[in-house]
Amino acid sequence: MKYPWGHSRRFNAYSNYILKEFGERVQKLSIDAGFTCPNRDGTVGTGGCTYCNNNAFNPSYCTPSKSISQQIIEGIEFHQKRYRRANKYLAYFQPFSNTYAPLDKLRNIYNEALKFPEVIGLVIGTRPDCIDDKKLEFFSELSKKYYVIIEYGIESCYDKTLERVNRGHSFEQSVKAITKTAQKGIKTGAHIIFGLPGETKQEMLDEADILSELPLNNIKFHQLQIIKDTEMAKEYREKPENFNLFSLNEYIDFIITFLERLTPDIVIERFAGEVPPRFLSGPNWGLIRNDQILNLIEKKLYEKNTWQGRRKLR
Repeated sequence: MKYPWGHSRRFNAYSNYILKEFGERVQKLSIDAGFTCPNRDGTVGTGGCTYCNNNAFNPSYCTPSKSISQQIIEGIEFHQKRYRRANKYLAYFQPFSNTYAPLDKLRNIYNEALKFPEVIGLVIGTRPDCIDDKKLEFFSELSKKYYVIIEYGIESCYDKTLERVNRGHSFEQSVKAITKTAQKGIKTGAHIIFGLPGETKQEMLDEADILSELPLNNIKFHQLQIIKDTEMAKEYREKPENFNLFSLNEYIDFIITFLERLTPDIVIERFAGEVPPRFLSGPNWGLIRNDQILNLIEKKLYEKNTWQGRRKLR
């Protein structure tokens, strides 16, 4: 069957999208530029999101004590040993909110990353309340020469959930930020967490329809994991009955149904989050890796003879 995204996999896969976009493998280099967040420094709140511990997903070479250039050099060395076919890179500014600084500082940071000939673009993780017109103009100019995508942490489409996890912004702010970014010709991405306390399965499934209406290029899905040294870990210890965490099989079935309702236009970058076991404080799926989860999802899609957007296309 010919799918709308032009390849034979049953979802709009990121690896195929990148290969089509660049003609070869492109590897991400994670960079910690030392940013913080407005819900940590008191601007909109303190303590940060209740589920967040950035140390759980930073690679070893990625630390703000090193310059941007040093992190890129060490990141390239790391990936050339691990992925010998990788010759081009996207600088991935991942921890915290990477537009939460004055424009002059942002210019210095991102221009330093782009001075490396191997770096062909930027992936910028941030919050919807940390962007403005001047910053978007800057990224819009960069996007005319480089691949630039701004990934917004939506996390949930429901304000009740965002308030409960101390997110410090509304879903309406996410919609506005994503819309304005797309209008500037900049690619947009989103992060969504499934299993946050207080949300029903039906509410989570309904997010497929909500997200399908946004001008999103890419999306990343994360199953809720209880991470050590977070407020959520404390809440889980004290009131585990407030949580309904997915088992692996439940999550795969959920993702299949969600995918069927999601527009085929959005590229799926990740189906699940992966955290080193030493950081986990609650129930987990053991040592299964993301590539194994992906295989299980693709197998299930084949068995059910279904695909991304199947219900959306009808």
